[in-house]
Amino acid sequence: ALRFDGKVVVVTGSGAGLGKAYALEFAARGAKVVVNDLGGSGHGEGSSTKAADLVVEEIVKAGGEAVANYNSVEDGDKIIETAISTFGRVDVLINNAGVMLLPDLSHTADGFETTIGVNHLGHFLLTNLLLDKLRASKPSRIVNVSSLAHEKGKMDLCDLNYATKPWDSMGAYRQSKLANVLFSRQLAKLLPKVTC
Repeated sequence: ALRFDGKVVVVTGSGAGLGKAYALEFAARGAKVVVNDLGGSGHGEGSSTKAADLVVEEIVKAGGEAVANYNSVEDGDKIIETAISTFGRVDVLINNAGVMLLPDLSHTADGFETTIGVNHLGHFLLTNLLLDKLRASKPSRIVNVSSLAHEKGKMDLCDLNYATKPWDSMGAYRQSKLANVLFSRQLAKLLPKVTC
């Protein structure tokens, strides 16, 4: 099995679901993991604020190393601070946190429509803040988690926030997943020494 001994992996949205599975698997393969979660599962209200702590506890009990971080992906500098102050580097970034099919139009603290804000813009910011660390840790890797919903996505660069058109939760989700794919393709072109 592929090993990640000594590598530091940041996984956003890793208090539950796929993110938790990624965190546990990387730890089982020797990585030191930053378990990032907002509100417990990355899915908003009603989530346990202890989810990341429980994942860290599970990793440590199995003999691994991990630390919890409860900042949103929009607060990328605080996620990086946790990673660097605890482990000194970042080798792998898994941009996984996301929301889907929000019933009502809502906005992030920065004023962006929540779906595009959480699923793409926050990860865009976090990735750009981490680029120097990832370049220095070569070989390094960035993984942007998307879905087949991108195939029906349409980027509306004139109105990402649904300010002038009716709210469409599936349309917003598809757009955010297309943004993930486009971002990944551009990173692959711009960063020949970082696998994306």
